[in-house]
Amino acid sequence: MNFIEELRWRGMLHDAMPGTEEQLSKELTAAYIGFDPTAKSLHIGNLATIMLLKHFQLSGHKPIALVGGATGMVGDPSGKSAERQFLSEETLRDNQEAIRKQLSRFLDFDCGENSAEIVNNYDWFKEIGFLQFLREVGKYLTVNYMMSKDSVKNRLQTGISFTEFSYQLLQGYDFYWLYKNKNVRIQMGGSDQWGNITTGTELIRRKESSITDEENTDDAHTYQAFALTTPLVTKADGTKFGKSEGGNVWLDPSMTSPYTFYQFWLNQSDADTPRLLRVFTLYSKAEIEEIEKQHAEAPHLRIAQKALGKDVTIRVHGEDQYELALKASEVLFGKATLETLQSLDENTFTSIFEGVPQTEITEEEWQNCPSVLDLISVVTRNEVYPSKGEARRAIQGNGVSINKVKITDEKLSVSDLQLLQGKYLLVGKGKKNHIIKVG
Repeated sequence: MNFIEELRWRGMLHDAMPGTEEQLSKELTAAYIGFDPTAKSLHIGNLATIMLLKHFQLSGHKPIALVGGATGMVGDPSGKSAERQFLSEETLRDNQEAIRKQLSRFLDFDCGENSAEIVNNYDWFKEIGFLQFLREVGKYLTVNYMMSKDSVKNRLQTGISFTEFSYQLLQGYDFYWLYKNKNVRIQMGGSDQWGNITTGTELIRRKESSITDEENTDDAHTYQAFALTTPLVTKADGTKFGKSEGGNVWLDPSMTSPYTFYQFWLNQSDADTPRLLRVFTLYSKAEIEEIEKQHAEAPHLRIAQKALGKDVTIRVHGEDQYELALKASEVLFGKATLETLQSLDENTFTSIFEGVPQTEITEEEWQNCPSVLDLISVVTRNEVYPSKGEARRAIQGNGVSINKVKITDEKLSVSDLQLLQGKYLLVGKGKKNHIIKVG
């Protein structure tokens, strides 16, 4: 497929340097995107640029993901109103490894000539001393040029350290090193990275022109590097996309459960979903148009959101976790059985019932509890039901369930109850829930 045309119809092309499309049409080309390990997981904001690499590989070219072991020590000022906090080297190493594993879910690392690669810029920066860097990089870019970048201009009022000011030099040298050693011709990224990316193309142009001039050859114009960016994903109302009430939506299941991840996509508005289908899924143009047609005929069924959630959840977490997310959704809408609850892992269970009142009791209190009636009143310090009498009336009125099973006998032994994930009981109080945690 034609990479540029694919990006155009998907609305994923923001800007590209002149000559980029010609470069892609003449030969197999390598391109890279950088990911700084500022957290132990990537988030869905990163997923938009990961999709750039995915489409690039599907179009027959070679994608390279750069995990910034060196640049992560500095921090990119782009889009930031204040200085980043430094992370320890140990934290950065752990984050790098976690991100490497995540990227391997999206790209093919064994498909011949255009197999994906992951590189770490610490591997080349660790060999470069400060004076050498000034001579190799600082000499070629003026302060005036660096000051013209939005990432710098936007911080002049609040202040920017020399460390963050010099970040663009580090990123520029990354491009130069990959250009020389990996034959990389294109750097890609979000539209907010245009300034940093073009610093790299300019550094390559100036260094290579200088080299060829010194060697007195006619090859000065054969050294070419290109920049391509994708729009930052925003909602239809112009606000930032990618945040939930709890903050970032992460790709790591321990940070955002697959259930919560799936629900995030399912809850997108009808106005936002068409764009998200194009950016975040691998559905073809014809498939997306058919999904949108079916959705328009019955919007209440949320066909488009379900298709979006399915595609992204399976690629990020796998088919089994997608199926688990569907089961978890049954719990949310009150259709769950005891078997469904038992099939959920603890991370999913706690995600579903986040915010539900919870009472903790000790293992000893659990073992010595005489009956269900005592459990939901006295033993739980009257937090589930305020008195034994009220708990009894609720049971007699058929208003109590435990783990989705109706309780009709107030003398039922707690030994007849099965703890979910070995520690939880879900008490249904009419339409409300309460969780008892043992241990």
